[in-house]
Amino acid sequence: MRLTSLLFVPADSEKKYRKARETAADGLILDLEDSVALPNKDAARAMVAGWLDEGLDGPALWIRVNALDTGLTLADLATVVRPGLAGIILPKANGGQDVAQVGHYLDALEARAGLPAGAIRIIVVATETGPAMFNLGSYAPAHPRLAALTWGAEDLSAVVGATSNKGADGDWSQPYQLARSLCLMAAAAAEVPALDTLYADFRNEAGLTEACGISRRDGFAGRLAIHPAQVDPINRAFAPSDADLALAARIVAAFDADPGLGTIGIDGKMYDIPHLKQARRTLASVQEG
Repeated sequence: MRLTSLLFVPADSEKKYRKARETAADGLILDLEDSVALPNKDAARAMVAGWLDEGLDGPALWIRVNALDTGLTLADLATVVRPGLAGIILPKANGGQDVAQVGHYLDALEARAGLPAGAIRIIVVATETGPAMFNLGSYAPAHPRLAALTWGAEDLSAVVGATSNKGADGDWSQPYQLARSLCLMAAAAAEVPALDTLYADFRNEAGLTEACGISRRDGFAGRLAIHPAQVDPINRAFAPSDADLALAARIVAAFDADPGLGTIGIDGKMYDIPHLKQARRTLASVQEG
């Protein structure tokens, strides 16, 4: 399951959904939460159910449900858990216990829909509440449904009462750098991918490309998108170059040729077991589908 680029789509917009389907996004996040006003929730659920029933090939379909504390989550799930759904995005989660709770709902709803047990995966937005920041370690060991962790700054800003989450230079201020870093570490502890948050300035392709390069450098496996124009730059930025792939293949081949080695030398540089693990990840990133 590739998660390099996941594009948000309001769940009550047929036009935006059809446009999003034409992109090269790995997945579409059909948003039942912030993009849809309360009076429109039922209509949006019905639209999503219809799109899932079409059974079209293309990007995987994920649903961002409403947060557990809204009382709307179960109604969302009861409508959208059906064939064609890849998984859900769980916003404003407080910790691993929320994944377990939603997992119990999914157990019953999958059985009702005739889906294999565990078919529906969960991506958690893991930094949007105060308690969440203290519970990031609770995602490890990972729940069987946990597919990835991502983070968000806007809701966290509202929780702490910040006037802005960016500094004068446009970079995240310290509290949000902390949230980003801890999300990355929590994903590593749970042994699932970490996905970087949205880049809000969707007209700034150069800025997005630079930000994605930093994300990939730091260890994120992909990024969320808010506009179709962001999908291709994200995919390009996270794709390993030919040189990356060639070096990774040489590292793996060298260790495979002599499994007893702890270090190897290639072109005057030393590589050890952490480099081997990274090389295997690099090669696997172009083999997933």
